[in-house]
Amino acid sequence: MSAPLLTVRGVTKTFGALRALGPVDVDLMPGERLGLIGPNGSGKTTLINCITGLFFPEEGTITFNGEDITRLPAYLRARKGISRTFQIPRPFTGMSVLENLLVPLDYLGTRAKKARDRADEVLIQVGLDARRDNAVETLSQLELRKLELARVLVADPKVLIADEAMAGLSEAEIDDILALLFKLNEAGVAIIMIEHIMHAVMRFSQRMICLETGNMVACGTPKEVAEDPKVQKVYFGEQTHR
Repeated sequence: MSAPLLTVRGVTKTFGALRALGPVDVDLMPGERLGLIGPNGSGKTTLINCITGLFFPEEGTITFNGEDITRLPAYLRARKGISRTFQIPRPFTGMSVLENLLVPLDYLGTRAKKARDRADEVLIQVGLDARRDNAVETLSQLELRKLELARVLVADPKVLIADEAMAGLSEAEIDDILALLFKLNEAGVAIIMIEHIMHAVMRFSQRMICLETGNMVACGTPKEVAEDPKVQKVYFGEQTHR
């Protein structure tokens, strides 16, 4: 069996007197589809921020490809292959769809011709090639979600963290984003999905983790996690649904 691509061990994060996370242990295998669920305030975003380098944990270690990245800045983690989307898309306004992809490529030091070729390749991949030269202000909500994914994909990540990438979408649009994420995963990208749309994350994930008050309460297959009494208590209270 291959070694984990990403390993989180004993990670904690506090804000003043509040312990927002941990200690938490998580493994992500190469090419795995991992779902991360939990109610608001459960620690999901805090965990992701620790993995991506927006926060540094007080305790514990984070390793990626066998390298300790616990204190590595966020931009270096992105260059090593850890990328994320955000819950609310924030494109560079006043720019075209193509230009929005050229910005991160320029930051990565990609030469102009190669950057344009890579941007065009990703726009085809996410289905935005027809909107290449349009201003981002003209995009629909679905197209903005695809643009958010495209801006991550131009860096050719090994790990993609999709943070509520389907929020506010219709069922047909959710299917569209899921199909895209499945396609990316089939190409070898390991994906962590943070999502409140339960049927979507259960359909996508090979394995799921549930957090509550900063601690892991369940880990297993989607069916095992959904049927876990602790998870049902987290979502439904003392009276579990049968």
